[in-house]
Amino acid sequence: MSSSDSLEMVKKEVSFYFYEEEKEYPDAIIEMYAPLSNQKFSPGRIPFEFNIKNYPFGEDLDGFKLNTILNSGDPVGHNSPIFQQELNEGTYRIVAYLVDSQGLALKEFGNYVDREFMVGNTRAFPYSAEPYLALNLPVNRQTYLEGEEVTIDFLVIGGDMLLDNLKVTINVDDFHYEITETNPVRISNLPKGEHLIQLNLSYKGGKQLEGPFSSAQKTILIK
Repeated sequence: MSSSDSLEMVKKEVSFYFYEEEKEYPDAIIEMYAPLSNQKFSPGRIPFEFNIKNYPFGEDLDGFKLNTILNSGDPVGHNSPIFQQELNEGTYRIVAYLVDSQGLALKEFGNYVDREFMVGNTRAFPYSAEPYLALNLPVNRQTYLEGEEVTIDFLVIGGDMLLDNLKVTINVDDFHYEITETNPVRISNLPKGEHLIQLNLSYKGGKQLEGPFSSAQKTILIK
């Protein structure tokens, strides 16, 4: 190898892959007592109340263990099952879910719950029985160091990937990956810079879902 060859940097290929994750706390249950389905509130502090079973919530484990997502926003972690959140007028869909020791969403039935409610003078979402996405990781504008693995972690609510013949398509810039399971997807060797991550839930045959929450996107930064 010549000296010029040895000084050249080899461009590593961007890779998508997933591990078979060990399922922590498969019997954990989260129940939602408030808000009630399609309950109406005045703008301001909205009360939320949950009951959590078969799960070490509040036992001084590292990190938050109850996450909530409102209308495809970033997840918010809570260390209490009862809290309030300041909300403006609008129609909201909340997904509340438990996470494991790595911060990955638990995905067994009962590990998560969803509900819709209204704040102020607004209407309920049109009824839809379609499944939809809730994106746990990454959060918008999340920063990674060059060479650090990027994790994409999501839930499919209201449907079963296998029984309903669903797939999730992940686009990162010009890279494309499809998965038919809810295992977290890892991405390695993304170059420095800003990257747009887009997820889309659809049927395997290509039929698109029409709901507003069947897709999600986040921007990440590699430094």
